[in-house]
Amino acid sequence: MDLQLKDRVVLITGPAKGMGRAISLAFAKEGARLVLAGRDTAAIEPVAVAARADGAQALVVACDVTDGAQTTRLAQDALAAFGRIDILVNVAGGSGPIGKTGWETTTEEFDEIVRLNMTGCFNTMRAVLPAMVAQQWGKVVNVGGTFGMRGRAGRMAYSASKWGLRGITKSFALEAGPHNINVNCVAPGMVDGPRFREKVCANMARQHGISIEEAMKRHAADYALRRVSLDSDVANACLFLASDVSRQITGTDLPVDGGWAAL
Repeated sequence: MDLQLKDRVVLITGPAKGMGRAISLAFAKEGARLVLAGRDTAAIEPVAVAARADGAQALVVACDVTDGAQTTRLAQDALAAFGRIDILVNVAGGSGPIGKTGWETTTEEFDEIVRLNMTGCFNTMRAVLPAMVAQQWGKVVNVGGTFGMRGRAGRMAYSASKWGLRGITKSFALEAGPHNINVNCVAPGMVDGPRFREKVCANMARQHGISIEEAMKRHAADYALRRVSLDSDVANACLFLASDVSRQITGTDLPVDGGWAAL
């Protein structure tokens, strides 16, 4: 199926590694033009090189999404380079404290993750939506998380931030819908990779005196499909929501979690 993403201008935050890298290269293979934004441009450059090897144009822009002035400049840079912004994919985010109860979580830890996971997405949407409204076409895909759908003990701050992102997504969808703009949220469950293995599984392994491999198996056992998601699973969901194949879907949460949120 042709998703008709060729030459679409896609602004992606947090593209340097993991899901962000996979999402960026998936759009590159579809022939999209990329604006790759993050704080560490040196870490993003190899992704841009790989995208260009696939024939895509790729612009790297330094941006801290928690700074509204920087996201405004990011949108301006994208428009100066390509003349339009068709798709925004908000991947940039963090995990917050792991294994802490709500009462053990500090105010600073809570504020930091809420600012990154919620305010960062608000800033980028606020920056790019005027251009999408002007062209009467646009797609916004926010990468949330299933802990923002069911909650999770030991992950209160993260869950709160992703739950809040769902509200931001739904409100923007209602406001932008009359301008032919879809705003949706992809909600990954656990996604295999360094952060999952070295933080989440390592924390479970310490708590229960088991190996990291056993911790991974226990996580997988929580899911209907008995497997942990891959970066490519999340990337494919983003492609779907960024295309007109999903033209009649907006304001929704799409879990990519092997069935955890449904159980």
